[in-house]
Amino acid sequence: MNADINPQTVPWPRLRRLVVGLAIAATSALGVWTMFRILHVEGITPLELAILALFAITFSWITMAFWSAVIGFVLNLLGLDPLSLRRRPAGPQRPAGSQSRTALVMPIHNEDVARVVAGLESTCRDLPSETPDMLIEAFVLSDSTDSETVAEEKAALARLQQRLAGHCRVHYRHRDSNQGRKAGNLGDFCERWGAHYDFMLVLDADSLMSGECIIELIDEMMANPRLGLLQTVPIPVRQLSLFGRANQFAASLYSPMLASGLSFWHATAANYFGHNAIIRVEAFTNHCGLPELPGKPPLGGDILSHDFVEAALLRRAGWQVRMRTDLRGSYEEMPSHVLDYAKRDRRWVQGNLQHMRLLRGHGLHFLSRLHFFCGALAYLSSLVWLSILAISTIDALIRALVPPNFFTSSSQLFPNWPIAPPNLIMPLLIGTLSMLLMPKVLGLILGLIRDPEAYGGRLRLVISMLLESIFAMLIAPLMMVFHSRFVLQVLTGRTVAWDPQSREGRALPWRESWRHSWVWALIGAAWALVTWRYTPEFFLWLTPVWLGLVMAAPLVRWSSSLSIGRRLSRLGLLKVPEETRPPAVVAEMDITELPPLGAEPEAPPEKLPREMPEQSFQRPKGSQVPAWYEERRRMRASKTGSVKP
Repeated sequence: MNADINPQTVPWPRLRRLVVGLAIAATSALGVWTMFRILHVEGITPLELAILALFAITFSWITMAFWSAVIGFVLNLLGLDPLSLRRRPAGPQRPAGSQSRTALVMPIHNEDVARVVAGLESTCRDLPSETPDMLIEAFVLSDSTDSETVAEEKAALARLQQRLAGHCRVHYRHRDSNQGRKAGNLGDFCERWGAHYDFMLVLDADSLMSGECIIELIDEMMANPRLGLLQTVPIPVRQLSLFGRANQFAASLYSPMLASGLSFWHATAANYFGHNAIIRVEAFTNHCGLPELPGKPPLGGDILSHDFVEAALLRRAGWQVRMRTDLRGSYEEMPSHVLDYAKRDRRWVQGNLQHMRLLRGHGLHFLSRLHFFCGALAYLSSLVWLSILAISTIDALIRALVPPNFFTSSSQLFPNWPIAPPNLIMPLLIGTLSMLLMPKVLGLILGLIRDPEAYGGRLRLVISMLLESIFAMLIAPLMMVFHSRFVLQVLTGRTVAWDPQSREGRALPWRESWRHSWVWALIGAAWALVTWRYTPEFFLWLTPVWLGLVMAAPLVRWSSSLSIGRRLSRLGLLKVPEETRPPAVVAEMDITELPPLGAEPEAPPEKLPREMPEQSFQRPKGSQVPAWYEERRRMRASKTGSVKP
């Protein structure tokens, strides 16, 4: 390990957060004050006051993303690690002679078995054939409830064990209960077999990870005994539809930069995405047993978005939670069209809104609370945006339909002429749009500087960025109404089934596209007609919104098209490095037919039972000291680290 680099050291974490917080607060205050001056010309009405409050929420959200992108751009341009603020040293960081045991754990629930096996086999085959100081095994954790799927899993895993014999051991466990969902599935593994391993690298059913990336993650965990969780930035791959390719391009070009900016000020209190992350098993077992939330679903019961909560619990106990933003080789798949994407978001809406109940949880780090709040705001902001548009429309119609009254008193001699608003509307609009588009522009600049050929060349990269931006703008109103509807459903008590998501590309028929979007198209058309009739100027301002709603069905249909996606690929548009220079783990993944049923996989290793205590978010009563507090105090006093929790 390089003696000049302490893997635990993160210089000036509090100063970073203070500077970033002040930048976000100052920019947000400037925007809100500008909007106030625009609205407060002749006094402010209740409608305008509501607009101002909602604008403050959305503008602050935009500002946070803007400053994170700017910081990430600078760090990537200079080639600096966002945590150490130095160039990351090459070569192993782990102490000489150290050894570790790691399990690649893949929880599955009624998934496409052929895809699961193909992805896991490709990941395992990409591992080095010999890693004497790093034992790596795979563990498939099934809690599937469909009997035919379970039979397919057993036969396919039995064959996979034979094919990978001598290279990587693969274990299979099926539990009859789906208690606790994915979190319960992982918890069961920790209680039964976790004692066999130092680390577990959590994979989703659609995850792919290169062997080099896995070794890097294990190496960093071995080098830093205070590191509890290390998250990568998963990039979508194998996308064929227009929708999938546009999102794949955006994630590849912008996500690492944005993640670097977030990692800079999140420091050792980063977040967890639930997959493609490595976790210290002992820390997870001791501190991440999730309780049920009191009350009935959707806001009570099992904690659905468990990943944010597990990161918060690890951080509470003094363990570092970090993000590696420079690693390539961490991949995932995603829904191929708008409707499946929205279905996935519907589940996340419910899980993320549950987090609002944990904001006051005892002992949590400030940034963990911020993760909870921002996770919920990611979906609440759509409802806020829709509310701003609706209230603004009502206000504009009132002004257009109600004649002005220049004489407010019977004894008034001179009229109260309307006062022109200050010349601040265009600067505010341009500033807001600039902050929205700046992450895309900065990502483009990095792509042009670093490796434009990986995206098809400079000209194609620029055209692809413009194409993705236009598509994102058109699809945004539809996602706004979807998310707003989902939030209202959760808040009114409607729950949702947590079923496996569809990832394989398919073109939606027109009938299905119309069935899910005709209401929004009708609302968009009515919105456009009313504003055009009574307030034409406001109609023009609303064009991006009503146009996206009116075109909802064609957008859903065309964006799911595989032929359009392939045509763009042939033109060299929306290309990503994983296409132009596909890594082996992606290129060699081969989905084949399932073997005949009947084979049984080898039994998993001997159980080493241990308890995974259930955590509490309540303040302990009396003189009781929670276990996490004792561990955090012990880690603070440890001579091995210098970063205070």
